[in-house]
Amino acid sequence: MKPEENKYNELLYQIGSTLQTAKQNAIKAINVELIIANWKIGRYIVDFEQHGKLRAAYGKELLVTLSADLKLKYGKGFSRSSLQLMRSFYINYPKFQPFADEDLIRQTVSGEFSKRQTPSGIFLSWSHYAELLTISDELARSFYEVQAIKENWSFREMKRQIDSALFQRLALSKDKSGVLALAEKGQVIDRSEDLVKDPYVFEFLNLPAGSIIKESGLEKRLIDNLQKFLLELGKGFSFVARQFKITVDNEHMFVDIVFYHRILRCFVLIDLKTKKVKHQDIGQMNFYLNYFKDEENVEGDNDPIGIIIAADKNEFLVKYATGGLSNKIFVSKYQLYLPDQKLLEEKVKEIINE
Repeated sequence: MKPEENKYNELLYQIGSTLQTAKQNAIKAINVELIIANWKIGRYIVDFEQHGKLRAAYGKELLVTLSADLKLKYGKGFSRSSLQLMRSFYINYPKFQPFADEDLIRQTVSGEFSKRQTPSGIFLSWSHYAELLTISDELARSFYEVQAIKENWSFREMKRQIDSALFQRLALSKDKSGVLALAEKGQVIDRSEDLVKDPYVFEFLNLPAGSIIKESGLEKRLIDNLQKFLLELGKGFSFVARQFKITVDNEHMFVDIVFYHRILRCFVLIDLKTKKVKHQDIGQMNFYLNYFKDEENVEGDNDPIGIIIAADKNEFLVKYATGGLSNKIFVSKYQLYLPDQKLLEEKVKEIINE
């Protein structure tokens, strides 16, 4: 390629890159202005309501009247429910202090989490906040907000995690202080136990509850939906291989799915069981982990972790089968449908009230 062509291609790249950056900045600026405007509108409504005599003149139909007048003057976007959402935004984030700083915003949330600040800039859209405001439990709402920022969840990703009761599933393995820390800081991963959920929710496979499926079929569906599977597994997982082959004494064995965890710096081996887990399954996973420690780990790697995801398990069998093992083996159940959020919420409340 001639030097002139190289320079021309570089020109094309520079222009394209500049346009892309400009579009992204424009979207960010619009999102920032929308959030500021909605917060201010909510504040105006609440301030108006707090003036007794003025409020009395409009009565309980303030939002209905306001909605009709705003739509008449400014067009769509001012339904009663939209105004209620803006009002709720201000009430739940009264210390939200928007100000310009290189087209970015810093925000401070209210209540017992008022000391927490998000990183510089807005990572969440108004759609994110609108969904967060549908969560009545302040602990859960705070967790999803923090986690969405930390992991840069799209709106759809965040909604899926809310629908799958991620906060409650993680909270059930913690005590009261652990639940409060989870709500304030999000999921902090510094131990192998922090990786594990119980149950895992595979509703994205679109299989009816109670479906009979072979392990190979379950594995294939998970790999076909790898992006959603990674979202369910959580932050830090990098896909390595499917059906990882191990050969010892001329005998071939295969690990269903292998990941590497960037934060814990270790391999994570996943074995899928579409029936109740047996002690032989745990022994097999222990074999895999020993092999990986000796044959696959390199300098800087920590000991591998094994997770058996089964249709069912017996807690006592798992306890006795894993007792005394030096390797880190966890056994969790999976389900093909979204969990009963109310039931999980009640269980979390029991932890908080203990």
